[in-house]
Amino acid sequence: MTEQRRDEFLNRIAQDGKISVLIIGGGINGAGLFRDLSMQGVDCLLIDKTDFAAGASAAPSRLIHGGIKYLETGEFRLVAESTLERNLLLKNAPHFVQPLETVLPIHSWFGGLIASARRFFGMKAKLADRGIVISKIGLAMYDFLGRHDRTMPRHRFALRRRSLDSLPLLDPSIKATATYYDAKVTHAERLNYELVADGLAACERSAALNYVSVERAEDGRVSLRDEVNQSRFAVTPELIVNAGGAWIDSVNAALGIERKYIGGAKGSHLIVDHPELHAQLQDRMVYYGSKDGRISLVYPFMGRLLIGSTDIRVSDPDHVRCEDDEVTYMLGVLRDVFPRVALRPADIVFRYSGVRPLPYADTADPGDVSRDHVMHVDHLPGAQTPVFSLVGGKWTTFRGFAESAADAALARLGRSRTRSTRHEAIGGGRDFPGDANTRAAWLGDMTKRFGVSAARAESLLARYGTNARDVAAHCADDADHALANQPSYTFREIDYLCTHDMVTRLADLVFRRTTIAISGQLSDALLLELASIAASALRWDAARLQQEIDATRAAARTHHGIALEAREQVND
Repeated sequence: MTEQRRDEFLNRIAQDGKISVLIIGGGINGAGLFRDLSMQGVDCLLIDKTDFAAGASAAPSRLIHGGIKYLETGEFRLVAESTLERNLLLKNAPHFVQPLETVLPIHSWFGGLIASARRFFGMKAKLADRGIVISKIGLAMYDFLGRHDRTMPRHRFALRRRSLDSLPLLDPSIKATATYYDAKVTHAERLNYELVADGLAACERSAALNYVSVERAEDGRVSLRDEVNQSRFAVTPELIVNAGGAWIDSVNAALGIERKYIGGAKGSHLIVDHPELHAQLQDRMVYYGSKDGRISLVYPFMGRLLIGSTDIRVSDPDHVRCEDDEVTYMLGVLRDVFPRVALRPADIVFRYSGVRPLPYADTADPGDVSRDHVMHVDHLPGAQTPVFSLVGGKWTTFRGFAESAADAALARLGRSRTRSTRHEAIGGGRDFPGDANTRAAWLGDMTKRFGVSAARAESLLARYGTNARDVAAHCADDADHALANQPSYTFREIDYLCTHDMVTRLADLVFRRTTIAISGQLSDALLLELASIAASALRWDAARLQQEIDATRAAARTHHGIALEAREQVND
């Protein structure tokens, strides 16, 4: 959303304040709904108190998966929906969603049969051992439920010798491995942003504003505050959707609705550097059970390894981070599966944590809470304005959840669906070159049209999908040059992100619009270089520039375990 369009929207709102739908929360559920409703021609305002995808949507295991473990609790509908949505995302967002070969280490023939039966019938049981028999049954069911819009091979098994030939670092006590296919999302935060951008493109009366929060509601009118400049404005929506994730209850409280819908659970992950294991995995994920019954994972990501995760009940989503005891736990569980892999805290290049917006449940173990989604309906006090609260869900099923919520919203508004999102490509996934010949032709056109090298064209395609053309056009300037501290990016590329992709804070650029931080490339020198470009593009004065640098350093240290030494200051 350009600055001009933002100003035009605020000027229009200042006249009567009326909009059809106010969506609070710019994570994956809110962004998905914003896109869907905007595509139906419904004018929407999407707001987030921080940046889009700055909460749990930036802290997943980065899997697009059917949820094979949900079979153990009999959630067949959720698995069927998840596998369908996984298959659709592989087609609709091929620039960011890619197949992920997944290996299950198996330590017995018959382990888990009794525990699985108990869990299936709703009884308590820890499932620390999933044997060959139960794994075979589960994977056969998984393949069957994922048959619609299938894009990947069916599962297969390998006994001990062949498994260790393929993965020599695995625990030699295994009996076999099973291999099946799910998917991963390489840049979740940008995919989330592209949903917002798609919504803006679909309806010129829709708007999306980051760093805007809810103050209160009165007589159907909702007062909002700009968190950057502290200005205030108000809107009168026909319908409100609370997609606040872990903050749903606090958003409802600001609206005057006292409800207990959320029982959040913290999940933490690590990005580590271990070249030997990285090379051996060969783009495969190992998905393994721990002695306490949890499922953990490791797979190659951005040239490193992604390790996860924890599942800890929390009550305050504003103050979560990956703690040292979680690091010890994750590295310890990995060591059980790969006993000869020595990982040290010094190998960790990035850590992150988010709160899963699980539905409230009176249970001590967050792992027992369903990952399914549900929508609650309330009304603003003293008004008939409906308030939908989107509780639960996961990255994989956001489109389906958005579709059902959009249909409910359309019914309330007295309107009908005019466009399906089921086979609608997302952002840079449109016209994506899917086969080798088409890809070669597309890249050749990029090099010819914009004068970039083949390697640069490939890099831009991986980062932005077919939107790479817009980035390349912006960079087609003799004054463009590679960053001194990260040559894979250029000055004009960073300028494009700042001026076109709704960058408001320096942290937006570092942690969400690029993969610089999560891939372990962030240094203080690079931070200062990025800050200088952002300041020029966004017209920050010296005081604002230093404020952004200090805030980003603090976030890197506190939330991501990156210690950036403060050196020279950057002048505006």
